[in-house]
Amino acid sequence: MKKGDKIVIIIVLSLLVVSSLFVLIYRNANKGKALKAKVIKNQEVIEEFDLDSIKEPMEWLIHDEEWHYNRVRIENGRIRFSEANCPDLVCVNTGWLSKPGDIAVCMPHNILIKIEGEKENLDELSY
Repeated sequence: MKKGDKIVIIIVLSLLVVSSLFVLIYRNANKGKALKAKVIKNQEVIEEFDLDSIKEPMEWLIHDEEWHYNRVRIENGRIRFSEANCPDLVCVNTGWLSKPGDIAVCMPHNILIKIEGEKENLDELSY
């Protein structure tokens, strides 16, 4: 093995170690922060949940006078639209929200669920 090959191997291994450390630091930076879910209808907060304090799963029905409804399922650390009578069901197909910055919207019924925390994980694509 040549001297140049040893130098390349040392550089690659040191880059792997440094990048692994940054990944561990990034993952641990968001642990222990309270997750809150806000349910917003017509640009007004109608309910707020502390997702970390939910002990048992629960469901909540949001309806209006025109028989439009959305069923929201809340579990420890996550929330979702579980059922709706809107025509496209995009809100239901969004799935579980569990990280700060996650959003699910039911446009026909004008309802939004947003997860908030101390530090939102947004990048230039989701912003």
